[in-house]
Amino acid sequence: MAIVIVIENGRVLTPNGWLETDVAISDGAIVGTGHGFEGATVIDAAGCLVGPGFVDLHTHLREPGQTWKEDVASGSRSAAAGGFTAVVAMPNTDPPIDSPKVVDLVASLGAEAGLVDVVPCGALTVGRSGHVASDIEALYRAGVRVFSDDGDSVGDSNLLAEIMTTVAALDGALVAQHAEDASLTGSGHMHEGAVSRRLGVGGLPAEAEADVVMRDLDLVRRTGAHYHCQHVSSKMTVEIIRTAKQEGLPVTAEVTPHHLSFTENDLSSLDTNFKMYPPLRSEGDRRALLEALREGVIDAVATDHAPHQGDEKDVGFSEAPRGVIGLETAAAVVWGALRDSDALFRVLSTSPATVAGLSAHGQTVQPGNRANLVVFAPDETWTVRSFRSKSANSPYLGAEMVGRVKTTVHDGSVTYQFGEK
Repeated sequence: MAIVIVIENGRVLTPNGWLETDVAISDGAIVGTGHGFEGATVIDAAGCLVGPGFVDLHTHLREPGQTWKEDVASGSRSAAAGGFTAVVAMPNTDPPIDSPKVVDLVASLGAEAGLVDVVPCGALTVGRSGHVASDIEALYRAGVRVFSDDGDSVGDSNLLAEIMTTVAALDGALVAQHAEDASLTGSGHMHEGAVSRRLGVGGLPAEAEADVVMRDLDLVRRTGAHYHCQHVSSKMTVEIIRTAKQEGLPVTAEVTPHHLSFTENDLSSLDTNFKMYPPLRSEGDRRALLEALREGVIDAVATDHAPHQGDEKDVGFSEAPRGVIGLETAAAVVWGALRDSDALFRVLSTSPATVAGLSAHGQTVQPGNRANLVVFAPDETWTVRSFRSKSANSPYLGAEMVGRVKTTVHDGSVTYQFGEK
């Protein structure tokens, strides 16, 4: 057996904890740990953490339909540069991912790019209109396990209960909800609070998120469906999820890197690169999110990578589209927030892989597992200056970061190496 890649001198996350060992890779799999391996490609991981590649539960790749912002290939390059080996592609494309035909298209584009596993998320309703259920079982047969109308909530409780009942009968399937009561957010553009009032900008109350989650959990009690709360933004929602988990409901949740970093106070200049939904909320909300992530009340960090071109964001705050990119900065942001090696890989790799049912990802480093790995330098300082994404709408542009992805290995091939174009 010819060893193709050897990762040397790293601190490796193994079933026995963190060990100073080398990793040998061949035919897409980890074939050995220890020392004394020789391979065609040798990666020096001195001073670095070596663990399972990151998994993003919430990525907007914009294809089909808006490829000037991003496409599957450019989004895959961005993901690989961020240390990701799998991404769940959201369905608010044009046309939406609401049929097996579009599922197959997005999956084939991901396979063609060959840099990360691109896992299509199926729309809950036809056209994401919120009126008629998608053919959930057909989407499931096409490989979909995560269902969401991301970008909009399903407001019809009876319809959502019908969908949840169908999903509950499908092994490994889940409903992921963008929890936002549109009746409370129609004229809003930032968190409803002191800053929105001072700036005279319409507010988005935390209740708009919490009320939907509370309603949805009643439906979970009725149907037994696995419910995943997307981009949690408020302390109010955290407490609802905490109670649901204590009750034993099948509930998981995610938080974005930017909600761990920033608050409504960062919007004082009305920089549109800080405009996203759900909005940045108070410092108390930010702290509650961080604590919930540490405790495991929130299971995972998901980027909600949402590319927009510069001219789209270069307008007045109220006119600007919501959303920011995040794949290439996520690991550094999470590392800066947690400063814990185990927690870093738990929230960016192991937990999201478990939520999405991606058994080839999120596994500790041991022979026999697929070689989906990241090499992360926790002490390296760098400044965010450019992106492999087609878009640059990032609140971190120009920021100094600590912690950098050095190498990404997907299915046994190096898909990103820092310093190489």
